[in-house]
Amino acid sequence: MPLQPHSRRTSGGTTAAAAMEASRYGSPRAGRQVRGAASFRWSPPRTDSRGATSWTEADAGASRRPRLLAMAPLSARLLIQRGRPKSDRLGKIRSLDLSGLNLLSEDLDPKLLSRLKQLQELDLSDNQLETLPADLGLPHLQVLHCANNQLNNVTPLCQFRQLEELSLEGNPFLTVSDSLKVTFLLPELRKFNGKDASTTRSKAENLNRELTTRVAAHWKKFVATLSPEEQAEAQADFVKSAVKNVRYGPLSLSEFTQWRVRMISEELVASGGTHTHEADTPEGPHKATATQEPRARQVALRRPSDTPLSLSPEKRVCTSPLGPVEGSPVGSDSGQLEPLHFLQCHSKNNSPSDLKTQLWACAFEPAWDEGQAGATSQTVATCGGEAVCVIDCQTGLVLHKYKVPGEEFFSVAWTALTVVTQAGHKKRWNVLAAAGLRGLVRLLHVQAGFCCGLIRGHRKAIATLCFSPTHETHLFTASYDKRIILWDIGTPNQDYEFQASHLLTLDSTSTPLRLCPVAPCPDAYLLAGCEGGCCCWDVRLDQPQKRRVCEVKFVFSKDSEASGQRVDGLAFVNEDVVASKGSGPGTICLWSWSQTWQGRGSQPTVAVVVLARLQWSPTILAYFSLSTCPDKGLVLCGDEEGNVWIYDVRPLLAQCSPPQAAVQAPTQILKWPQPQALGQMVTKTMVNTVVANPAFTYLTALTDSNIVAIWRRCEP
Repeated sequence: MPLQPHSRRTSGGTTAAAAMEASRYGSPRAGRQVRGAASFRWSPPRTDSRGATSWTEADAGASRRPRLLAMAPLSARLLIQRGRPKSDRLGKIRSLDLSGLNLLSEDLDPKLLSRLKQLQELDLSDNQLETLPADLGLPHLQVLHCANNQLNNVTPLCQFRQLEELSLEGNPFLTVSDSLKVTFLLPELRKFNGKDASTTRSKAENLNRELTTRVAAHWKKFVATLSPEEQAEAQADFVKSAVKNVRYGPLSLSEFTQWRVRMISEELVASGGTHTHEADTPEGPHKATATQEPRARQVALRRPSDTPLSLSPEKRVCTSPLGPVEGSPVGSDSGQLEPLHFLQCHSKNNSPSDLKTQLWACAFEPAWDEGQAGATSQTVATCGGEAVCVIDCQTGLVLHKYKVPGEEFFSVAWTALTVVTQAGHKKRWNVLAAAGLRGLVRLLHVQAGFCCGLIRGHRKAIATLCFSPTHETHLFTASYDKRIILWDIGTPNQDYEFQASHLLTLDSTSTPLRLCPVAPCPDAYLLAGCEGGCCCWDVRLDQPQKRRVCEVKFVFSKDSEASGQRVDGLAFVNEDVVASKGSGPGTICLWSWSQTWQGRGSQPTVAVVVLARLQWSPTILAYFSLSTCPDKGLVLCGDEEGNVWIYDVRPLLAQCSPPQAAVQAPTQILKWPQPQALGQMVTKTMVNTVVANPAFTYLTALTDSNIVAIWRRCEP
């Protein structure tokens, strides 16, 4: 595949264009000029032309909201003063501005406000409202502004059946589920958060149709074994059973889907099991058609038959001759992997012809019910170019999109925080950290749709970052300034801002490319794959030194030339075994942390105890990141041909015999499915990174050609 001018892949360094950018910004992955790092202010999330919730940073200002002064309760005199047209009677007011008064929910007196019989427009923005009273009595209200409040529930909006325009930006506890609820509660809604509401309505309708079908199927299964008398008595049990068992869509929409499942199942029970369709779909003024475009532009898959909806069996799973050809492709408990979605959602200026934007990193969102057995996530964050996207793997929907003009994102990482609201309620936030060319870390509250923190600490681009697996607020960032910094991002304050503190600085002799807290002791040691090899630092916070150098350097060969080779892939397979790539051409090395550490002594350089070597692409190109799926014992890596190499290393590690000298073949190679974009076949690409969710139900690969590829594991 011809290399693009902005590519940073070389056998021994960077391209000329990348080298020029590296000298300016310190990153061999830089692809465009940026004039320094500006300050940023938060701007409300928007829905783009494809329906994804998106928001863009502005160029100047501050993210902090203005602090508001307390005021006396509302009075008829105040309403008359702030109402339009001017009148001495409340019943004549058509427009009322109550913004910026620091109002609490209890300040909205229904008896007083219900006297506004002709009110059509109400502005409650920039207050402290946590909910709206359920009986405000405003039958003619058509426009409602509630931006920048503390709202956590949208169901009271159902009282405004004539509402046509609604603004809810800047309410940090409202999520995309609430946006979907709004379309059901307000059948006349035309504009939502400044955008046409039809796109959000279309998404809700698609989800609703699938949920209706699944509830109906669950009903048939539920009543199959019951007599007519038992069916009447078991109606309440059916609703509970449906809410518990009917699942569809991403976890981030679970609040909406469970809400709809309850409504659908209650209507089904009330009709005696005969009605599950028409009443469940909102009839809005902009009803979507069946041909409406999805949120991200999907790339058509190339098929021998040109059939628009399926792949041939040969294309669904392509196993390399190096791997086994009998039995299950990846382990005895796994089904086959089939291509599901190919998306272009990082295009520059949303151009469908952009097949050059390089995509670098992805990470699956933490499961919302981590304490529940088998809980897993199907929502993945991806980064590349000037955008970070959050995608639901099941549906292919781009749930959120965050853009910073002039930035190039290189890395993303998730953490799950528990925060306490001003009212004392505990909320769980999944926060996404994103960083790249400008050397800034952005902390994104994805569901609410805004950037709630900006960390400045590196002089050059940030190559990678990761959160501690044991401390939810501890974040490691690694930069082309040859430093790794450990931050404590803390929890957001009452203005929903993070105030990060600097805990440690780790100096490196070369650029760190991959970070990996040591699995058996993540609070004590950090591994990093660097341009100059694999290094280890002591990160214990009870030690006095706040700036530290590399404590141990690991080498993979006694050859002095090989000891300094780049390590661009690094991850733990289990509590002891490390997978690393880059130390030798065409191989991935599995080595034991415990055996290597035991033999360390006081030496600054230690040879790793190799357990096995896995066969990989013989390419001389660099920066293909590997990943692992510890629960399934898998190692994953892409290559320069668009292939995905999969290794099930459990049988290999279970052997009691000494390590085998022979290089081990992959269990499976997924061949690039050759999708089409704009009528042009994408026959070859570079897969920069491959990540699977913990349950290995979805696999996501990012390419050099602006394509996010998603595979799904079919149950055997």
